[in-house]
Amino acid sequence: MKLCVVGTGYVGLVAGTCFAESGNDVVCVDIDAEKVARLQQGIVPIYEPGLEELIKRNVAEGRLSFTTNLQSAVRQSLVCFIAVGTPPGEDGGADLAAVMRVAGGIADAMDGYRVLVDKSTVPVGTAEQVRAVVAQRTSHPFDVVSNPEFLKEGAAVEDFMKPDRVVIGSDGARAIELMKELYAPFVRTERPIVVMSAASAEMTKYAANAMLAARISLMNEFANLCEKVGADVDDVRRGVGFDRRIGHHFLFPGVGYGGSCFPKDVKAVIRTAAAHGLDFRMLRAAEEVNERQKRTLADKAKAHFGPRLDGLRFAVWGLAFKPRTDDMREAPAIMVIEELLAAGGEVHTHDPEALTEARRVFGDRVFYHRVNYDALQGADALLVVTEWNEFRRPDFERMRRLMRQPVVFDGRNIYDPNVMRQHGFAYYSVGRHPIRS
Repeated sequence: MKLCVVGTGYVGLVAGTCFAESGNDVVCVDIDAEKVARLQQGIVPIYEPGLEELIKRNVAEGRLSFTTNLQSAVRQSLVCFIAVGTPPGEDGGADLAAVMRVAGGIADAMDGYRVLVDKSTVPVGTAEQVRAVVAQRTSHPFDVVSNPEFLKEGAAVEDFMKPDRVVIGSDGARAIELMKELYAPFVRTERPIVVMSAASAEMTKYAANAMLAARISLMNEFANLCEKVGADVDDVRRGVGFDRRIGHHFLFPGVGYGGSCFPKDVKAVIRTAAAHGLDFRMLRAAEEVNERQKRTLADKAKAHFGPRLDGLRFAVWGLAFKPRTDDMREAPAIMVIEELLAAGGEVHTHDPEALTEARRVFGDRVFYHRVNYDALQGADALLVVTEWNEFRRPDFERMRRLMRQPVVFDGRNIYDPNVMRQHGFAYYSVGRHPIRS
């Protein structure tokens, strides 16, 4: 099948590449000429495990190409995916300006029947808005489909190639059959293709992210309560996780969620509810808890050292909002570091992939280290914010030798408190008993 994918961010680039990997001819479109030129040379603008190899192979084999020419891409494609950004507006609602511009551009380029697929995360009703925009600008037949993505950054390629489910929202019989044909190679292990209305598909995406975000915030609230009453959140997490109605996923406490989806989508659902006269109190609470939770490590540091951190050096391991990505959008590390700097601390940072992004955020206000141990030299404390695998089994004796004070604030509970006690660290985690030196 011949496809075009408009937008080469996480969603568009992964979707286009994986469709090409399954044998389709795919043209990826972006207005950023420099970005397109880099992609044509095999230079991938994001870090996503496995993606670069797939792009290079499919470009070399002629199934995947990149262009700034939307008209040409639409003319040679039957199915056109819209995968541009929908950032939150000032009121928290999703900004659909880019989606509508692309829809209009596709309409202007059409020379026959096309399927327009909303791959971007969009509010309920967007498919109808897209339909109206296209109908105003072309007399050619078309269908509009909502096909939300459920990709986890750091595992996006695997998620796309082996999805839990595929959601197709449309009332067009021809479009539905084309989408089923397109996704057939990815659901050969009996994973379902779920067909519904476009409005239901749009809501499904928001509901999924909102529920996951709420689970994280609820578990963080229990972690904070555990610290107050002397319980251990790890025991609690295991105890409730075996309930089949709950399960173990997304029950790990920490310093809050970030990234491109949960924060934006929670805000969008709250805004959509408000626009229809509903106060979505549970999600507002989840959002408030998450913002507060991002401060927890800095608050623990101030409780240990005092409210002013002048003259103290802090090492921060982990800047991306999660492991296996370089994405720092809404990353908890940003608030942690800003709090440390505001209190007078000096901050030395390390992340396996996100240092370039961090420079865009912090400039010369912090120090950057390619090697995690280098950030520890002369540090009064280490703050672990992102749970990269390479942080899980460090050389604790080497850490002690490098640090001025053996203090660790573990925002992801990746270390065993007994091990930290044996190595002589003051150790603070989330929802567990602190070890004070």
